[in-house]
Amino acid sequence: MNLSNMIKNKRKKLGMTQKELSDSLGMGKYGDRTIRRWENGESVPSPIEYNAIMNFPETPSFENVKNPKFTMIDLFAGIGGIRLAFQKQGVKSVFASEWDKFSVKTYKANYGETPAGDITLIDEKDIPDHDILLAGFPCQPFSQAGLKKGFEDTRGTLFFDIARIIKEKRPKAFLLENVKQLKGHDKGRTLRTIIQILENELNYTVFYKVLRAADFGVPQNRERIYIVGFYNPLIGNEIDFEFPKPTHEPTRVGDILESDVDEKYTISDRLYQGHLRRKEEHKKKGNGFGFSLFNAESPYTNTISARYYKDGSEILIDQGVSKNPRKLTPRECARLQGFPDNFIIPVSDTQAYRQFGNSVAVPVVEAVAKEILNSLNKMDKNIINKKLVKL
Repeated sequence: MNLSNMIKNKRKKLGMTQKELSDSLGMGKYGDRTIRRWENGESVPSPIEYNAIMNFPETPSFENVKNPKFTMIDLFAGIGGIRLAFQKQGVKSVFASEWDKFSVKTYKANYGETPAGDITLIDEKDIPDHDILLAGFPCQPFSQAGLKKGFEDTRGTLFFDIARIIKEKRPKAFLLENVKQLKGHDKGRTLRTIIQILENELNYTVFYKVLRAADFGVPQNRERIYIVGFYNPLIGNEIDFEFPKPTHEPTRVGDILESDVDEKYTISDRLYQGHLRRKEEHKKKGNGFGFSLFNAESPYTNTISARYYKDGSEILIDQGVSKNPRKLTPRECARLQGFPDNFIIPVSDTQAYRQFGNSVAVPVVEAVAKEILNSLNKMDKNIINKKLVKL
């Protein structure tokens, strides 16, 4: 088999387009054209480039746990950031759901599993039994504030799909993650309704807290609300649980930056001038809105969002007075969320920015996961001891 066919066959084995493979290999703006020429026999890669393609992993980097003590399901899974945190703690995934086809591609590349589709179309009875339910669910406003029918009135919201699955499967515990603003949404009524349903109608003891990524060694000022619950009939109302205490380890943006960055990430003169103009307009109005510049010595960045692909305004990296600032690369975005460098990014930059902006700070979730598992392990010991006393 000649070299061009070997490259083409390798790419097809990976299930990637030429663009996706070039992005995964960090080949730059026109990398897909280069791969096309290689596959057509019009040019040949260097030995280093050839080896990079042929050694690209065909098996997932994060295979599922074998012989676990606890199992989980991963709802609104995205690219599996919450799953990754729990999997690192020895929890096995038995089900995942995600509707976005690009996120599914990234999920499959890293975990070797294809999530089920839209959770709103999946019968709760068809979901496997599990110990822990995980859901980074979108903040979708409820149609009626101060709900009187509780559970039933959440129909039409994505929280309802979480609640109906909990009602059917009764997991030992759950972790829900959402934007910090959920706490104050509709003057606090939305969160109160969620808690009321989880506690009063579904019979869970619930804890919630806003945690900041920068307090857990992640150089990003990302605040998210985490809602944790334990099933009362199994555990009792006096569950021993506390949210993790911040580590306050020093953070530095330089720790996530790549040393060699393609020029395509430097923003154009036109975009930069637009950023400068809008920032000046905001300044005249007396507010601090506008683009934000960071450098290697900055302790942390702003929160990265799913809209980062548009103009990068929330996080731009200073490149000195003689050069326009640049956007973060997708790999830097992955690092900013605490994903390891062997996490595969098999999609375009635009999709990668969306995916990491929508994901979670993995180290923060891992810290919460440890506390949940500590509580479940204590619960198991208590159950065993009670059985022994009865004997």
